[in-house]
Amino acid sequence: MNLQPLLDALGIQEDAARALADDLRTRIDDLQARLREAETHLEHLAITRKTVTGFADRLPAAPPDLPEHPDYPRILAVFNDVTSLLRARDVCEALNHQLVPKNIEGTRAKLKRLVKLGILTEADTGGFTRKQ
Repeated sequence: MNLQPLLDALGIQEDAARALADDLRTRIDDLQARLREAETHLEHLAITRKTVTGFADRLPAAPPDLPEHPDYPRILAVFNDVTSLLRARDVCEALNHQLVPKNIEGTRAKLKRLVKLGILTEADTGGFTRKQ
């Protein structure tokens, strides 16, 4: 019996298996390198998250959204120019509104809304000031 054809066939299969194993080792090396890069990136992201959350309590809070009325930014501009308490009448005067009860009370309502939003504070005397 001639074993040479069988040995040749085995040699071909061994060469193919060896090539496949070499290719798989190369892929594994590449995947291990990519895995190390991904793990390093993940560690950096965790450090960044820790740093950002450590600073979060030191950052000023975002100002609340103002109601959609043109007087609100103008009212705040009035308070930017003064440091003393202002009454609703003073704000009306600064906004060049007529000093009639409906305008004064409307402005007072807006000032109280700004107090509820945490932008202004209201003194016991009825005056308003910018929250520090």
